[in-house]
Amino acid sequence: MIFHRKNLSLILAFSLVAGSLAAAEFSSETLVYKKVGDRELHLYLEKPVAWKAGDQRPAIVFFFGGGWVGGTPKQFLGQSQYFATRGMVGIRVEYRVIKGGDKGPPVVCCRDTKSAMRWVRAHAAELGIDPQRIAASGGSAGGHLAAFTGLVEGTDDPADDLKISPKGNALVLFNPVFDNGPDGGWGTARVGSRYKEFSPAHNITSNAPPTVVFLGDKDVLISTNVLERFKTNMTKAGVRCDTHVYAGQPHSFFNKEPYKTATLIEADKFLASLGWLKGEPTLKTPEIAPNTPVPAHAPLSGEK
Repeated sequence: MIFHRKNLSLILAFSLVAGSLAAAEFSSETLVYKKVGDRELHLYLEKPVAWKAGDQRPAIVFFFGGGWVGGTPKQFLGQSQYFATRGMVGIRVEYRVIKGGDKGPPVVCCRDTKSAMRWVRAHAAELGIDPQRIAASGGSAGGHLAAFTGLVEGTDDPADDLKISPKGNALVLFNPVFDNGPDGGWGTARVGSRYKEFSPAHNITSNAPPTVVFLGDKDVLISTNVLERFKTNMTKAGVRCDTHVYAGQPHSFFNKEPYKTATLIEADKFLASLGWLKGEPTLKTPEIAPNTPVPAHAPLSGEK
């Protein structure tokens, strides 16, 4: 496996995201986790100022959104920086997107996602993280990819060491398009009849990781009904699935304030409840409309 350091710098960060209380230091590093032809794929790390190799810190790995056809690892920079100030190692992943004109399933995206998770776990000692406390996180298509690591078998890069698990030990999902099936899912046009190979919602088992999901109730790509069904099936499998639905919010609402801070605080609380973080979130709670609870699941069209 490749272990290539590109650069390392110490950053003094002020106001990482809106509502932060104080300045904090963290280190930033870029690594290469995979090479495809002449192209190097990178991991962008934010680490606590007190970090050292050999630590056993929890980590959170972020996958950007963009419909599998675009996007940039910069999307989750603020979230990664914040969790670094909370003692975690934040990791943002560069992965290949689907080439223009290709109307097929997101195979390269899924392969790179699993390669990245395997690389992080294989190099846990050098990265100063606990290989059993690696969360996968992402938004929209990145949320799909994060959930894909924890729920769906297969679609591995042939060059990967399959003995190393790519599964996140927890999932932190921001309006994820994690249902790719024909009953209200998204991305079905790409995956077609093969949706069970790619759709996390159709691969829920008792081995799924504990999960938290953030969604706006005006999201046109993933409805609250789809989220309700996912939560119900996770609960039936005996798996924790926390949900936070925000009134009047569209797709990708979490990218902007005050919801960026609001969702980050709830993600912090979720990880703290797993024992991964200590103390209260260090962000100031913004004033927004009350969180809308997800009601009991009602059958969707086609369900019995």
